[in-house]
Amino acid sequence: MKWKGRRQSGNLEDQRGMGTKGKVAAGGGVIAVVVILLQLFGGETGQQIAPIIEQVANSQTTQQVEQRDLTSEELEMGDFMATVLADTEDVWNQIFRDYNLGDYKEPKMVLFTDAVSTACGSATSASGPFYCPGDQKLYMDLTFFDELKTRFGAKGGDFAIAYVTAHEVGHHIQTLLGTSNKVRQLQSQTNQTGANKLSVAQELQADFYAGVWAHHNKKYLQAGDIEEAMSAANAVGDDAIQKRSRGSVNSDSFTHGTSQQRMEWFMKGYNTGDIRNGDTFSALLD
Repeated sequence: MKWKGRRQSGNLEDQRGMGTKGKVAAGGGVIAVVVILLQLFGGETGQQIAPIIEQVANSQTTQQVEQRDLTSEELEMGDFMATVLADTEDVWNQIFRDYNLGDYKEPKMVLFTDAVSTACGSATSASGPFYCPGDQKLYMDLTFFDELKTRFGAKGGDFAIAYVTAHEVGHHIQTLLGTSNKVRQLQSQTNQTGANKLSVAQELQADFYAGVWAHHNKKYLQAGDIEEAMSAANAVGDDAIQKRSRGSVNSDSFTHGTSQQRMEWFMKGYNTGDIRNGDTFSALLD
């Protein structure tokens, strides 16, 4: 991906280098927590991607913080993430204007290591990349992408990171358009299998939105970029993860969709560039 020397977003908060020392103590009491864990790696690793956490109230943490200087490599990665975020801002601002969707409220992105506090509660690096609707921020521990490549077989590369970032921005789009709230309402009215199917439709739509973004960002793509995105999408399919971690597949427990579905919906967004083609709910639930 061509990114050096281009506009960087001002909506990036870099908390890397700010580690915690000692135990994290929760205080104040949690009034209500409704958590839907959208399993990415499940099983032995217990990692999740894009958890939707409805409500955490009066939650507080106390911790000691250590700071260190970022390496030149980390600083460059921060510049890359700021550029990708800027690209999503440019594309989605234009799409919202073109489709009369109102003003696009740009999300913030938080880069962190080890642990982070959010409006959805505290999270660790084990959560993987996720979006918190409570504060409309994307949270990224970039060590996730090393594991995606070394442990789960994705090709890696900068556009694999861009794909995951665009997927999380897709969840922000769903929040702005009211999709996420509607999904949570429907999930509360059905059983676990039905809730999982709704989750799959929501995740595949976020993949579709990532493809739409890539379509409108083509001028910055390079040879092999789409293949990197496809490799990442393939690696995080529910069936691929379950085969790898459990040795068997249970489709009723899928929360993100199969590898094939994730690749197909990303490519549908990439090939059409039209958000009107992203009704995964009708396609999967009818």
